Amino acid sequence: MGNLAVTPSRGGHEFSLDLPLSRRNLAEVAAYLGPIYPASGEWAKVSVTDITSDSHSVTPGSLFVALPGIRRHGASYALDAIKAGAVAIVTDQAGDSMISDRSIPIITVSRPEVDLGHLAHWFYDNPMTKMYAAGITGTNGKTTTTTLLYEIWQEAGFAAGLLGTIATRMPGIEIPAIRTTPSADSIARSAAQMAELHVRALAMEVSSHGLALHRVNGARFAAVGFTNLSQDHLDFHGTMESYFQAKSKLFSHEFAERAFINIDDEYGARLAESAEIEVSTLSLSDRRATWHLIDYHRTRVGYQIQVRGPEGILVESEIGIRGRHNLENYLMALAFGYDSGVDSLLLERISPVLRGAPGRLERVDLGQDFEAFVDYAHSPEAVEKVIATLRESTEGKLISVIGCGGDRDKSKRPLMAKASVEGADISIFTSDNPRSEDPETIINEMTSGLTLSAAVIVEIDRAEAIAKAVAMADKGDCVVVLGKGHEQGQAFKDRTEPFDDRIELAKAIESLASIRNRKSGKS
Repeated sequence: MGNLAVTPSRGGHEFSLDLPLSRRNLAEVAAYLGPIYPASGEWAKVSVTDITSDSHSVTPGSLFVALPGIRRHGASYALDAIKAGAVAIVTDQAGDSMISDRSIPIITVSRPEVDLGHLAHWFYDNPMTKMYAAGITGTNGKTTTTTLLYEIWQEAGFAAGLLGTIATRMPGIEIPAIRTTPSADSIARSAAQMAELHVRALAMEVSSHGLALHRVNGARFAAVGFTNLSQDHLDFHGTMESYFQAKSKLFSHEFAERAFINIDDEYGARLAESAEIEVSTLSLSDRRATWHLIDYHRTRVGYQIQVRGPEGILVESEIGIRGRHNLENYLMALAFGYDSGVDSLLLERISPVLRGAPGRLERVDLGQDFEAFVDYAHSPEAVEKVIATLRESTEGKLISVIGCGGDRDKSKRPLMAKASVEGADISIFTSDNPRSEDPETIINEMTSGLTLSAAVIVEIDRAEAIAKAVAMADKGDCVVVLGKGHEQGQAFKDRTEPFDDRIELAKAIESLASIRNRKSGKS
């Protein structure tokens, strides 16, 4: 894994050689990283109890991996790590030169960000190989698909795990997520915890950032899946081709031996042809696909469906989710569920109780005479699909509340606004996690080039925008608040304020009901 050198500890730092969590000694860790000078001295026997790239997570016995960063090098936090009990540091040459405290060994490698995942999974004895691990990537649908799969396993009686945008879940434990794909050491550590809890199956979201930034290195999946690809994250990837190539990395022998790919998506069809691993195809319309939809009918709460799979299996059931895009997500979850050992007859019985991810076409129902939904859609295609889905069942007018996040891909802003204006009867443009940017500037970029009319309203205050949408709703109408979904905060430059679209929508509906009751003379 490249050349490296080891700087033995200097000074009187005391090491505990008997920690109960100890798995490897420092000489083994150094040897795994590559050719080194012959190990000698007491430092080689030091027990390493865990591996972390976050100085705040260091505990006595930790190996701290100081990674180069966009703003600061992880070596800037070396002193904090040493004070917290780190027994050694792995970093690159630049990081090594920044560390003045030489009281513990410093292992220098050329690219610690590449090595970290491989090292961590090896350190924890490759825990993902001890369970059925499913890795799912795509612009949209990752969270819904992994959540549906997690629900399938739970209903089938499997001890299940989930790693994704909303939370990390395992038996008896739920930890809110910070990012879609956690750091490489965090993935390995979570998988190791799941293995100790005898988790049988793990569903994991895999982002393009995670693949490009080496966070998935060392992970080993039973199978991987591709939902779709549409414009997003071009501030990071630059072009759609770069974005596609980042996603494509997952479909190689490095990570898995087989894949499930949605070929209704043009990038999916391309990937199915180019992937170097075994591919099972999925389609809502192409009956030549390994998994395909035979028929579906919309019901009051979702769909009645018929799905054909490999070996002639047939799944006939109801599902309580809306939207053609969610049929794609369900189809993939079904395929993974069957591949992991869930019988097709059991899948039929399980399907009606599946609910999918919170904040994805989530209904807010307080008995009002109009529909109200919250959805996480934050790409042009996602906005278009959600609005089209709600249009199918909306008798009256469709009112959309939408914004774009600050410090993110600016090129998608006018496309998201266009999707709302063209699909909804009324569009209310508002703030959505402006971060370091001015919310008014973001909205101006959204509306640039659009022909605006009386059906477009600008209200920067998000709570007020939601209230205005609800106040405009009549019987048979539909209000949809887009962009934040399950999120429970609004991010500004210097702070994050508590904010939940579902709560704000419920408050607005309650307030409207109260006003209407007063007008009608009800108590």
